[in-house]
Amino acid sequence: MKIEEVSKTKYLGTVVTRDNLMEEEIKERIAAGNRASFANQKILQGKLISKKTKIKLYKAPIRPVVVNGSECWALTENIKQKLLVFERKILRRIFGPTQKASGEWRLKTNEELEKAINNESIVRYIKYKRLSWLGHVQRMTNERVAKTVYKWKPYATRPKGRPRVRWEDDVRNDLRKTGVTNWKQRRRKGSNGKK
Repeated sequence: MKIEEVSKTKYLGTVVTRDNLMEEEIKERIAAGNRASFANQKILQGKLISKKTKIKLYKAPIRPVVVNGSECWALTENIKQKLLVFERKILRRIFGPTQKASGEWRLKTNEELEKAINNESIVRYIKYKRLSWLGHVQRMTNERVAKTVYKWKPYATRPKGRPRVRWEDDVRNDLRKTGVTNWKQRRRKGSNGKK
């Protein structure tokens, strides 16, 4: 029996690469999001529906296609940028251009788009989902597979060179930026019903 070796494959809807890189998976997710956006293009650009409803439409059937499984993603700056470019393209389609005082039309800036969606960008949404997943894993019993994998420490050492961003390091960095400290102790106290 021959077993073919491939550089990447799709398993349960997720692209798995030989080097375990997330870029291929993100590329596939963004392509799927673009297809979902194109399918709803007439609604997103139509004038019969309010912008608020269009944002809800983006957040309901389009964004979930892209962020499915993102709880386990380690976000590099490159990945963040690709996700933001995808989202801003859709938001510019929804909000349209802005007219200057001179009568000329211009595209909305990234800052204007962020303000229009109350700073709830796709990257922030993914970070929220990851923190939620971390809390969920922490509350699991030790017999659960996800908890076992989370606690497992590999015997091998990390390869030489600049280390890749690990999921746990990335999530802990998010916790530090939000000013959350000793979150494990807080979780334990909350789970026992004590303050």
